[in-house]
Amino acid sequence: MAAPTQSLVFTVRRSKPELIPPAQPTPHEFKQLSDIDDQESFRFQAPVIQFYRHDPSMQGRDPVKVIREALAQTLVFYYPFAGRLREGPGRKLVVECTSEGVVFIEADADVTLEQFGDALRPPFPCLEELLFDLPGSGGVLHCPLLLIQVTRLKCGAFIFALRLNHTMSDAAGLVQFMTAVGEMARGARSPSVLPVWQRHFLNARDPTCLTCTHREYDEVIDTKGTGTITPLEDMACRSFFFGRTELSAIRRFVPLHLSQSTTFEVIMACLWRCRTIALQFDRNEEVRMMSIVSARGKFNPPLPSGYYGNVFAYPAAVTTAGKLCENTNLGYALELVRKAKREVNEEYMRSVADLMVIRGRPFLTVVGSFLVSDVTRAGFGKVDFGWGKPAYGGPAECVVRSIPRTGSFYIPCKNSKGEEGIAVGVCLPAPAMEIFVKELDFFLKNMPESGKKSTFNTSKL
Repeated sequence: MAAPTQSLVFTVRRSKPELIPPAQPTPHEFKQLSDIDDQESFRFQAPVIQFYRHDPSMQGRDPVKVIREALAQTLVFYYPFAGRLREGPGRKLVVECTSEGVVFIEADADVTLEQFGDALRPPFPCLEELLFDLPGSGGVLHCPLLLIQVTRLKCGAFIFALRLNHTMSDAAGLVQFMTAVGEMARGARSPSVLPVWQRHFLNARDPTCLTCTHREYDEVIDTKGTGTITPLEDMACRSFFFGRTELSAIRRFVPLHLSQSTTFEVIMACLWRCRTIALQFDRNEEVRMMSIVSARGKFNPPLPSGYYGNVFAYPAAVTTAGKLCENTNLGYALELVRKAKREVNEEYMRSVADLMVIRGRPFLTVVGSFLVSDVTRAGFGKVDFGWGKPAYGGPAECVVRSIPRTGSFYIPCKNSKGEEGIAVGVCLPAPAMEIFVKELDFFLKNMPESGKKSTFNTSKL
């Protein structure tokens, strides 16, 4: 296959967008979101994209027609997706199940899958053509909750792109829905996992009670604008690949007593330090590392199978830039990251829900923060509409859309040699990106005992 290129340009011809309602009548009712669902940080549209290869065994079957029909059938079970969000007292979000439907766009592109290259990962060329932002459809309230575009490629492959109102579901919930569409497309009469609403499970308690510390919601004034108010057009966004070689190189900087740290944790610690140096924070300035941690398996009794709401938190590791960057050993950063992740349990989630009600659904702290979302095990790569597993499945962008200057995805992918690994998106002001790359190269190319120093300048702190 051809080498990946960001200069790839192609034309997409789209049919008129249509609304796909449930294939059968569904109840007209109002369903409240949970106090985890409707927090301010989730009120955005999350884009996902799936690339599917040509399958000779599916000759004569049109993916557009197959998916359109399967979608209508699936909405009978997931009928809240066909409704619209309303806002009630206290900014409480409620789904009015109107059966209006989800937006569906049929399209054709004069490009082959091969032209996208071997290393399929964000950023993708012409993404705005593959996931069309239908005017008036991208709001949170009174807008479609899903927008789906299926684009046929001239080689017989196709692209499935989706945009989700994040208040409705987390990655696991969305994959559950997409899997159901795939099952219906392959001939099932009902999903193997039936959806469960019951969002009251994650509502605030009465009376509310903050039992945990939530530094991820601290109110911090951005006095310097370090990367958080830079116009996006002046930002440099890059995707970095971490395979076996890169991970082994970084692990050389991990103390022996932390050698059991996960791949996610090790990369988090490394990138947090590199990014902090690149943004040249003052020594005493607080910096945060926030990771999205799922709590789906941490409830007793367990949440019902089929629950497709948001069930995760953003625990924050907090320190000063000076303490984080004063040495190249990753032990200090790793300890903080691991401790923050361990804090997430059922009580932590209850406390977050209570905080949302007490403080009026505050937004995440973005000043001095670096947020990462690990979707390597979300299951996007297993969704099958009848054409097999996708060549790529996952986020359509390498940074988190709601906070693109501070939020990044960890995405499973392959490099141009076919090696499996993880791609991580980083978005920084252009001058800071140059420093970030040099810092990362230090970890990838030097030995801890080599005597070589990073470009970190303690005088800046």
